[in-house]
Formats: sequence, structure tokens, C-alpha cells
Amino acid sequence: MTFTLTLKCPERSGIVHAVTTFLVGQGCDIVEHQQFDDDVRGSLFLRTSFTCTEETTVDDLTRAFSPVAGDFGMEFGFSDGTPPRVLVMVSKFGHCLNDLLFRWRAGGLGAEIAVVVSNHEDLRPMAEAAGVPFVHVPVTSDTKPEAEQRLLDLVGEYEADLIVLARYMQVLSNELCQKLEGRAINIHHSFLPGFKGAKPYHQAYDRGVKYVGATAHYVTPDLDEGPIIEQEVQRVDHTYSPRELVTVGRDAEALALSRAVRWHCERRVLLNGNSTVVFR
Repeated sequence: MTFTLTLKCPERSGIVHAVTTFLVGQGCDIVEHQQFDDDVRGSLFLRTSFTCTEETTVDDLTRAFSPVAGDFGMEFGFSDGTPPRVLVMVSKFGHCLNDLLFRWRAGGLGAEIAVVVSNHEDLRPMAEAAGVPFVHVPVTSDTKPEAEQRLLDLVGEYEADLIVLARYMQVLSNELCQKLEGRAINIHHSFLPGFKGAKPYHQAYDRGVKYVGATAHYVTPDLDEGPIIEQEVQRVDHTYSPRELVTVGRDAEALALSRAVRWHCERRVLLNGNSTVVFR
């Protein structure tokens, strides 16, 4: 079995030596190693994948590594090869959900899609055709607290490790964003904040944009301003109609979101203040 160690700690000498010495002592063989020294913030980020010759578990490794982590002030975590379980939230646009389902069924998502939750019924056939449970949770201004509690109940019921807002067209409350911190990913068009509100692609057309893009980021109480995981851009020109810009934009959204989900599930994304370190 392959395990992965990710960690963040204050930058100082001896960190990598301590990690490799520990792994050798546990009878482990490193198969992939990446690190980043943030000289500006004085932090080190590390991701190491390894196999073990002896039978062990995440709990065993965590207990054994804790003294090393304490010496260096590390924030760390071990994971095994179990695919994280994902709860996908959608509204009426299906392009991102369709892409995630395709990649999941093809074995390229790095995750298990456990359930699809929506405030509309439109995408039920798409989810159920893929063999994924679909739960309708309608939302109004009066029922929003109850709807968000229902969402949290579903996160627990389906043992979801990650929540993906795949063009879910509802703003989550600050309280819910805080409860989902670090385990909820959203996608939006990169015209923000320049083209907020309705029909951003039409606004972009009116302004003659030269690039269409999308941004995948972690959800925070600051709307669409969470730590960025991935961005995708496509060059366009004056010949593109608003409809064609929408098509290009949706392709960018699906690609950026799927990358962000996969990298998160492979433990390649580490939070660094308001930004991220992504080990691709």
C-alpha cells in the first residue's frame, strides 16, 4: 500500500533529513517526494509518497511520527490510498457535474462520488444514470438554515470528505463556510470581480475580452475569494459570439474544477495563508 505524508512547518535545517530518517526506520521506500521552501513566509511544505515493507496503518504512522513533528513544529497528516468520498452540489448547469462523473467512472478523478445534492431536480437523470444517489434539497430565503443543516446531515450520512460546488448557484452562509473550511471547493468564471452578476460572458463580450477563464478555489466566507487551487484560461478574439464565449468558458470551468478536485484528493494541495501550494 502507498501512503502519503504532507506537512507544513517553520523553515529550518534538518527537516528533510528527519523525515527520511523516520521513513527508513519504519521500513518505508519513498516513491515520490516534493517540497517547497517559502522564503517569504519562512515556511516549508512537503509531500512524500512511500510504501512500507511491514504492515502498518495511518494511525500507526501518526503516532510514531508525532515526536518528530513536535520537534519541528509540524502540521502534518498521513493518508493511505483510499479514495476520498465526494459530495457534489449542483443547481441547473450540468457541464461540471457531467465532467466529474465521466472522470470518476473512467478512474481519473482520484475520488469516489458518493452523492449529488441539488436545489433543483434538473440534473437528477444525469446523476442517477451514473449510478449516483441524488438528493433534492430546495432552498428559499426562509428555509436556508434548514437546508444548510440538511446538507451537513448528508455530509455525515454519506461520510463525505470533500464538498464540491459544481456550479451550485446559492451563496453559502458564513457559518456553513466556516464549518466546511478546507474541505469545500467552488468553481467560478475568472471574469470576477470585473464582471459580477448576471450574464458575465455577455458582459465580457461587450468589453471585447481576449481571454476566457475559470478559477477553482476553496470556499470561505469571503465570496469567491478563497485560496486558489487552479485556474484555466483560453484565448479568444473578436470573432467569438456570446454563445461561443459561454461554451469556451464552460470548458474552462470543467477542466479547472476537475484538476482541483483530483489534486486535493491526491493530497497535493496545502494551504499557505490565503494562497495554496500545489504539488503537481
